[in-house]
Amino acid sequence: PAGAVNVYIHRTGERVHGATLEEAIKVGRELEKLDYYWYEHPMPEYRVESYVRLCRELTIPILSPEITAGGVFTRAEWILRGAGDMSRIDVVRGGVTGARKTAIVCEAYGLRCEMHMAGWGNLQVCGATPEDTSEYYEKGLLAPGVDYDAPHPCLRNTCDAIDPDGYVHLPPGPGMGYEIQWDYIDDNLVDPVKGN
Repeated sequence: PAGAVNVYIHRTGERVHGATLEEAIKVGRELEKLDYYWYEHPMPEYRVESYVRLCRELTIPILSPEITAGGVFTRAEWILRGAGDMSRIDVVRGGVTGARKTAIVCEAYGLRCEMHMAGWGNLQVCGATPEDTSEYYEKGLLAPGVDYDAPHPCLRNTCDAIDPDGYVHLPPGPGMGYEIQWDYIDDNLVDPVKGN
């Protein structure tokens, strides 16, 4: 439906950028055999040429860069160099405007641009980007005992609860859509002089 992002599950590989080029190729070939959807930043991202070579060696899409600084400018350079088959961005690396610009650059080059991590700003960027460019919303790195659908104490709502049909809906309110619990804020003010 309009104003919603569907949640799908595909097998993706993420090595957490510790491999050498040779190791990344070896693992990537195994992921290809297993029909993984993408291979996410398997090597340190400051070695761009290694990614160019990795993309040439493998058929599985390489999703990178993910955490490299520089926002849209770094991602544009990676696209032009052929260092990634897909890109990744979040509002931490350029804000809402920078993340949206990155998605537009990827769209112009016919590449997917997946949002990195969950959150109010990332959900808005994902909702403003065509699904053939930004196909997935990364709900979060789940951990036992953490209720990801509970709002933060300073908020009345959460940004990305999954409905029974597997959709995450964009908040309907103004701006990012969050509603502040002003009583909580007032009860937890810190005196900037006293520090309490």
